[in-house]
Amino acid sequence: MPKKITHIIYDMDGLLLDTEPFYTIAAQEVTARFGKEFAPSLKVKMMGRRAEVSAKILVEALALPITPKEYLEMRGEILLKLFPTSKPRPGAKEITGQGKSLGIRQAVATSTSRENYALKTGHHKEWFDLFDAIITGDDKELHRGKPAPDIFLLAAARLGAEPANCLVFEDSPIGVEAAIAAGMKTVAIPDSSLGIDIGQFTKADIVLNSLEEFNFSEWFPDIKDMEEYTELYSK
Repeated sequence: MPKKITHIIYDMDGLLLDTEPFYTIAAQEVTARFGKEFAPSLKVKMMGRRAEVSAKILVEALALPITPKEYLEMRGEILLKLFPTSKPRPGAKEITGQGKSLGIRQAVATSTSRENYALKTGHHKEWFDLFDAIITGDDKELHRGKPAPDIFLLAAARLGAEPANCLVFEDSPIGVEAAIAAGMKTVAIPDSSLGIDIGQFTKADIVLNSLEEFNFSEWFPDIKDMEEYTELYSK
C-alpha cells in the first residue's frame, strides 16, 4: 500500500526563484568572449548540477581555452550583480505559504552554494525563514550532487521524514532522477522557455505547467488544518 505524503522538498533555482535566466545571461557573456555560442540544449545538460560539474560540461562541450574554475570565476563576477534581484516564480510563495499554514514540514534542496543561496534569498528572508530545513550544494554532509539522491535523502533526514513520505518539486530532468532514486514522489515543472523535451520527465509522478496548478487536496487528502496534520504526522 502506497505511503502517505507527509513532507515536501523543493528545488530552488528555476522552481521557487526565477534565477535560471541569470545563469543563461552569464554563460552567454562569458562564452561570447571566446567567440562561442551558449545553446539552450547545453543549458539543459547543466541544469541542477553542482557548479563545478556544470562548468566542466560547458568548457568541454565548447572547447573553451580556460579551466572550469576560471569559467566559474568569470561567471561569478556577472552573477554577483544579478542574484540579489531574484524574483519568485509564479505560485512559489503561495504554495510554500499554504504548506506552512497546513503545518507541513518543508525543505529546500538546492545545488547552489550557501554563499550564492544567501545572495539569492537575502531580500526574501521572511519567505525562506518558513522552511524547516535548507540544504545547499556545499553542505558538509553532502558527498554527491544530483542526479545522485544524496541531497534529497539529507533533506528528508533533517525533516525527520521517511523518504517514501516525501514529495519533491523539481524543474530539471536530473533533479527528477535524483528524487526518484531517493524513493520519493515527484512533481515536475519544466521551464517551457528552455525548450526541454517533455519526454525527459515521463518518470515523474505528475508534470505541471506551473506551481499554480498544484492541488494540495490531491496529495494530502486527510489534512484539513494544521492541528490535524500535527496529530497525524508530526515527529
